[in-house]
Parts: sequence; structure tokens; C-alpha cells
Amino acid sequence: MVFSSAVFLLVFLPLVLLMYYVVPERVRNPLLLAASLIFYGWGEPVYILIMLFSTVFDYSNGLMLEWLDRKGKPKARKWVLVLSLVGNLGMLGFFKYTDFVISSVNALSGQAFDLLGIALPIGISFYTFQTLSYTIDVYRREIEVQHNILSFGMYICMFPQLIAGPIVKYRDIEKQLRGRTLDTDRICRGIFRFTLGLGKKVLLANNCGVIWDEISAQRGNTAVTALIGACAYMLQIYFDFSGYSDMAIGIGKMLGFDFLENFDYPYESSSVTEFWRRWHISLGSWFREYLYIPLGGNRKGLPRQMFNLLVVWSLTGLWHGAGWNFVAWGLYFFVLLAVEKLFLLDKLKKAPAAVGHIYALLAVLFSWVIFACDDIGDAGRYILSMLGANGFADASSVYYLREHFFILVIGAILSVSFVRRFVAAKVNSLSDERVRFGIRTAIGAGLYLISLLAVIGSSYNPFLYFRF
Repeated sequence: MVFSSAVFLLVFLPLVLLMYYVVPERVRNPLLLAASLIFYGWGEPVYILIMLFSTVFDYSNGLMLEWLDRKGKPKARKWVLVLSLVGNLGMLGFFKYTDFVISSVNALSGQAFDLLGIALPIGISFYTFQTLSYTIDVYRREIEVQHNILSFGMYICMFPQLIAGPIVKYRDIEKQLRGRTLDTDRICRGIFRFTLGLGKKVLLANNCGVIWDEISAQRGNTAVTALIGACAYMLQIYFDFSGYSDMAIGIGKMLGFDFLENFDYPYESSSVTEFWRRWHISLGSWFREYLYIPLGGNRKGLPRQMFNLLVVWSLTGLWHGAGWNFVAWGLYFFVLLAVEKLFLLDKLKKAPAAVGHIYALLAVLFSWVIFACDDIGDAGRYILSMLGANGFADASSVYYLREHFFILVIGAILSVSFVRRFVAAKVNSLSDERVRFGIRTAIGAGLYLISLLAVIGSSYNPFLYFRF
């Protein structure tokens, strides 16, 4: 089930919210857990067992760490942590990377080992990182152990962020698991945030996706046509994923949770380093706290820092998918970030602001081509097309500009914070709270209705990050 489906918008979410608001507070966690299992199992119920195993596994590891701590056995605690790491990463590796390893061995050795055809459980990359962060934080004594398995299961399986993030650390919602404040203002803000995310996804991401799918399927694109396609994908993946995060945060508010922000207008960045502070913030934070800093971060000299960056970005690429294009994508960003840390950031600070923005946008634009093309050869050919290998423009370039100019311009404008700040300033300047509430309600209701009609009337509705 996806947020932008008619069954979710018209049946599942209204029913869950209705029951959630009328039941006693002590029943809300079990209710939310049950609803989340139904949500996850809607399309592939067999994979509920894998998620439940991961939940019980790390719930038990947390209890064991607490017991060993009371017994004063630090070495045994380390072995429990190792068990958690091996178990979680082994399960993720088996489902996500087994066929990738076999196919890579076949390509390198000339053998023909059969692929296992293992289907990737949706959301496994996200909930695996959540359970791991819990165990690691318990081991570090940064959080208290959760003894209520239903509350812990609800934290792992909570449907707003289950299948595509943001990656919610246990410590960020630990208090909210015990009790949450529900009021009209919070619920209204949640509904409005959800509606904005739905509009991003349905009205912008889907339309940009159609452009990319059509252009990327063609060979011999001219530079202008290829750039139009790449820009469309650049907007698609932003509005797709940030829209999902908005919807998750909005539903969280409706349920009384405050999830941390996952995007901060990354296309306003003036460097790649800044881009990754603004894009998929929960993932960047996870790798920084649980990998980069434990490896030594930047505390052990420049060579070690470069090695740490290489490890982090190689694994960041692989986390996104089992393919050499994702490895290349991660290494691409490693090179850019290393160059920036070595000397480029200082030069960008001294240059006009526009220079940094143009550099960052172009660097990210080319990265998305590598990310989107499953075959590295296809990515290379597409990038050559963007650079003019097949000429600058032709009749199809004029056609695509004429047909899609409006959606691309609207997408570009809405991908930066100016419109939000402008509208918010105008609304907040009104003295009457009822007028402000009425304006927000009208905007939200209109956007929801248009988005719902788009969902019902279109069969094109992918979520890009589901496959990661």
C-alpha cells in the first residue's frame, strides 16, 4: 500500500485515524501496531515475518544488553552487539545483495551460476537501520531499554515511516512512545503537511517522471533533450522522496508524533557538502553517527579521514541499491566531497554565490543520471548526450521544451524555499487567526481534491525509494 493510492486515502487512513482518536490512550500503541502490520502486509504479507523477526531479535538484544550491564559483563555486551550487527546486516545482505554478488561473480569469472531470484522486502533498508540504531544506543547506554514489546514493535513497524523513511531513531521518539499529546492544532498541521506532500508526489513527481521515462528510453538524444530529461528526473526524485517524507511527518503529527525533518531545500545548496546536509537528513545522520564517527571521523588525520569518507560513501551507494551504478554513484560523491574538503570549499566561499549554486546543481544533476540508469554504460551514454555528443538540439528538443516547459519551471520554483517563505509571511501577517486558518484550510482542501482526482485518474504512480 502506498500513501498516494485511493485505498489508502479513502479507506485505510480515515479508518485508522477514526479508531485511533476514539480508543483509550493505552490502546493506541497496539492499535497502531496492528494497523501498521495490515499496511505492510497489504501487498506481500509473507515479508511481515521478516520484519517481525527483526523486531523480536533486537528487542531481545536490548534486554540482554541491559541484563549483562547489571551483571557487570562488558565483554559479553560486546558480543551481543556483534550478534545484532551480524544478524541485521546479514539479513539485509542476503535479501538485497545475494543476486548482485552472484551476477558480479558470473560477469568477472565467465561462469553461469544461477541467480536465486530473491525478492527484496519493501522497507528492509529502513527498518534494519532503525533496529540497529536502537541496539547500538542501548549498548552505548544512551537510551533506556524498552520492556514493552508492543511499544517496541510499534516503533519499528509504524506505518508512516516504515517503508521509505525518514529513518527514525528510537531516542527521538522514546518519550512519545509512552504518551502523546493530541490537540486540534497539531492534527490540523499534520493534515496540511500531509496534503502538501501528497501534492508534491502526485502533481509534480509523477508528471516529471513521465518526462524522464520517455526521454531516457531513447538513444541519440541531443544535449538539450537529454538535459530536459535529467532535470525532470532531478525534480522527480526530490518531489517523490521529500513528498513522501512530508506525508510521513504529517501522519506522525496526526498521531501525536514529531518526526525530525528529512529535507531542507537541498537544491539551494552552494556545495555538495551542503547538499548532503540538506538531502535525506536522517540517512546522512545515521551514517555519520554510527559509521563515520566510530571509524574516527576527521580526528585521526587527513589520510584516515579520506579513508573514512571512502568507506561511508561506498556503503551509502550500496545502501541505495544492489547495482554497480549505485557503487559508482557513491564513489562519485566521495570524490566530490574529498575535493571539496581538500581545497574547493575555501575557493567557493570566496567566489560569488551564484558560482557555488551552479556548481552544486550541475554536480547533483549528473549524479542523478548515474543513480537512475541501472546500467553504467547507459549512464555514460546519457551523460555524453548531455555534453553534446549527439548535437546540441533538434526538433524533439523544441517539442519537449514546448510540452513540458511549464511543469519544469513550476517544479524548479517550488524546489526552493522562496514561495513557502513568501506565502507564509503573507498569511502570518494577517491579524485574524480565523482568516489565517481559513486560508490554510482552503489551500489544503483544494490541493487534496486535485491530488485525489489525479490519483484516481492515473495509473502512473511509482515511489522511487521503495526499491531501496
